[in-house]
Amino acid sequence: MELAHGCAYSAMRESGLNKLMSDLFMAMEPVTFSESGGVRYLHFGSELIQGAMRIRDPDEIYLEYNQQMMAWLLFLETRPGMRVAQLGLGTGALTKFAYRYCPAVKTTVVELNPAVIVSARSMFFTPSDDRRLETLQTDAKAFVKNTKYQNYFDAVQVDLYDAICDGPSASSLDFYKGCFDILRSPGVLTVNLFSSHKSFEINLNNICEAFDNRVLLFPESHDCNVVAIAFKGPLLDVEWKEVSKRAKLIMEKTGLPTNRWVSGLNRENAHQENKLSI
Repeated sequence: MELAHGCAYSAMRESGLNKLMSDLFMAMEPVTFSESGGVRYLHFGSELIQGAMRIRDPDEIYLEYNQQMMAWLLFLETRPGMRVAQLGLGTGALTKFAYRYCPAVKTTVVELNPAVIVSARSMFFTPSDDRRLETLQTDAKAFVKNTKYQNYFDAVQVDLYDAICDGPSASSLDFYKGCFDILRSPGVLTVNLFSSHKSFEINLNNICEAFDNRVLLFPESHDCNVVAIAFKGPLLDVEWKEVSKRAKLIMEKTGLPTNRWVSGLNRENAHQENKLSI
């Protein structure tokens, strides 16, 4: 009787779990795809682009703003034991790039939509989890408040958008304070913002408050994206020519257009014309 009762309880629990997972899938945006000119695109049930991959070079970061999300490489040397968090998976562009070009780094990906995780692996060739890659199906807002990860990551990359694409889906001051808390010192945050929406000023103000105004902006890319870079830790005080040397090394190793990054950051940010002091 006890065994039968246990089996019945297990079956009920499994049935409940299956229903919960089914409800979760139903609540998420549908994941759809398109292809044009050798590029595969990710959509959330609309024509708005959520990510892209050049099919003949899946490890390349195709979109300009995605490339700029790797700007932490300008300020942090990769080393064994380094940890990076990616909040929002999309096509896995950042994940694949870090996996290929930063072998010393362990990456933790946070993605709430299980269909995005499946599609990143099946349609965009993101590697499966191993000792260098961990994928967590959870809410980024809860993740950054988990004390387990306090002072844990060297870099955090935030690209959180839903099907509407009217601004980041996590944008509160509390969220960005959480991003600050999970960074080590020194640490770097990169965030994808949407410049043509009222959410831009809200997000930028919250990032500035959470990071004590230690924030740089890239020039707006062609698709209205603006990547913000925020810093935790000791003051940065370096000549731009030294940053340019670092950028050249990164470009030679990875192919990222980092030479353009330095000139763009120099032009876009007031009081940083002669040297970077932030």
